[in-house]
Amino acid sequence: MPSVLVTPPAAEPITVAEAKLHMRVDGNADDVLIGALITAARQHAENDTRRALVTQTWKTVLDRFPAPEVNVGSANWYGPQWGTSPGPLTTLRVSGRTGYEIFLDHCPVVSVDSVVYIDPDGVDQTLAPSNYKLDNVTEPCRLVPAYGTTWPGARTDINAVAVTYTCGFGGPDAVPESIKRWMLLRIGALYENREEVATGRNVTMVPMPFVDQLLSPYRVLGY
Repeated sequence: MPSVLVTPPAAEPITVAEAKLHMRVDGNADDVLIGALITAARQHAENDTRRALVTQTWKTVLDRFPAPEVNVGSANWYGPQWGTSPGPLTTLRVSGRTGYEIFLDHCPVVSVDSVVYIDPDGVDQTLAPSNYKLDNVTEPCRLVPAYGTTWPGARTDINAVAVTYTCGFGGPDAVPESIKRWMLLRIGALYENREEVATGRNVTMVPMPFVDQLLSPYRVLGY
């Protein structure tokens, strides 16, 4: 399920002034560079944790709505193993998943803005919010059909389904301090070692296990 950034964050979790204070940098000569390093560190943290930090909007696209596959071998005289009322509370697998879940790539999800799909006639349709339910407690966050329903029929086509959603902790002040500390340490290391090769030798970023563990509590697992 590829995701596309629709609206980037309006601000970074760390300001240039905060980064300069951390690195003890005076003057404004490197402000543009420091700003770029802040963005790079934020993007790395988001990719590593599978989270959005400051509020932003993403779109996840699928070729079709997800649905469980029929398992004829598990059927019995009473019908298929999933019963007759598909929905988010109908368990199909040991994991507890039903097969109808759309997993959203960036946590925490604040809201689902729209679910748009191409119907069998080739017309774009917007699914009513009453027809789906967001679970933003479980991570990764998941979108499921409303209880007792299934996803509507969609045309078999690439990117036939698009889910647009808002995600992030909120403003810069809401970003966890551990993530900010990790960003500042990485920004400082990148600022001091801005060239891959210096004076005829390769520059290698030294692993910092303690620093990298600052992100560990925020990594989203289980995709």
